Amino acid sequence: MKLSQLFTKTLREAPADEEAINAKLLIRGGFVFKNSAGVYSFLPLGWRVLNKVADIIRGEMNAIGGQELFMPALIEKKYMEPTGRWDLDVGYFAKPKNEKEAEFVLGWSHEEVLTTIATKFIGSYKDLPFSAYQIQTKFRHEPRAKSGLLRGREFMMKDLYSFHTIQDDLDKYYIEVKNAYHKIFERCGLKAIYTLAAGGVFTDKFTHEFQVLSDVGEDIIYICDKCGYAENKEITKRKNRDKCPKCSSKISEKKAIEVGNIFNNGTKYSEALGLEFTDEKGNKKPVVMGAYGIGLSRLMATAVEVHHDDKGIIWPENIAPFKAQLIALDQQQIINGERQIKKEADKIYEELTKKGIEVLYDDRDNKAPGEKFADADLIGCPIRLVVSKKTFAQDSVELKHRNKKELELIKLSEIIKSI
Repeated sequence: MKLSQLFTKTLREAPADEEAINAKLLIRGGFVFKNSAGVYSFLPLGWRVLNKVADIIRGEMNAIGGQELFMPALIEKKYMEPTGRWDLDVGYFAKPKNEKEAEFVLGWSHEEVLTTIATKFIGSYKDLPFSAYQIQTKFRHEPRAKSGLLRGREFMMKDLYSFHTIQDDLDKYYIEVKNAYHKIFERCGLKAIYTLAAGGVFTDKFTHEFQVLSDVGEDIIYICDKCGYAENKEITKRKNRDKCPKCSSKISEKKAIEVGNIFNNGTKYSEALGLEFTDEKGNKKPVVMGAYGIGLSRLMATAVEVHHDDKGIIWPENIAPFKAQLIALDQQQIINGERQIKKEADKIYEELTKKGIEVLYDDRDNKAPGEKFADADLIGCPIRLVVSKKTFAQDSVELKHRNKKELELIKLSEIIKSI
């Protein structure tokens, strides 16, 4: 992509009403546009990042047998009434102007919808287990939408649901999802801590969260200095905070950002909605269920909170909008009757693109070198390549990694191998 053709622009200053680093940098870099508190549009650069995150999640969900589907955002009252979740102050109710009472809610969770779908296809133990997931926009009533993309009213989420004959089978799959989640977060450049937590409005059992340590985190977790066991403050209030319940070592209090969660739902939804199977002996039994969520936009924001400096974002390579940002300087210089530097930069861009290397090419004529470098640091691609009068004279380009200070000159013939 050429920056001269990108309709968005970077901003020197962040909006005055934003406090969170993720919002400031993502807005300034042209990744998102703030429509309302907790509601953002993903612009071309931001949409590329979000799709990188989605592709990583899809790969790991498919690897553990997840089947992707897509469910409606409008959920009718009849689905959520049997579970008692219709009247919860969690979502936004939707109704036509001429109706007094809402019959729909904008989807904030889809356990009821998929459980009802499953009643049409599940009859025997031979139909189980299975798991299905979607990546979709969710809507939740968030009165404290003040942390940028970390606390949204509308956000992108992956929700996976699994269906089993017995609790033991669910427990085994629970561990499979746990391991897949660790792979997802690691590939996105984050170290997530597996943390025991409360179930909230999703289940009456204890659940687990994946927490990333950060000074801006709104969660408090207690983590063992020795074995790594962790608990959310919500449940630690009922326990001894000073010693680890697993190994009796010292417990430390840390602030963290929740990036994912997994729930053991048991038979809560299947019993309420009539999802049963017939076992080997012909007995009818309720299906045992689990639910597993990851907020894509929250994960993206967390990566910014963890990976940035005073100049801008430092994207982890796997979710960066582009692998490299190519900058052309001295484009107006005439050498041997031609704009040779511009010609060389265009050639490099075309060659890298043909090799499948994603490049953001700053080909703008109306920007000074300092502005181009500042934009590159703000946008945060892992590698910066510079073509200039100096590098052209040495048949080279200047290469710099975003997370390092060192610069190096590499020969034009070595660019692809070097990046």
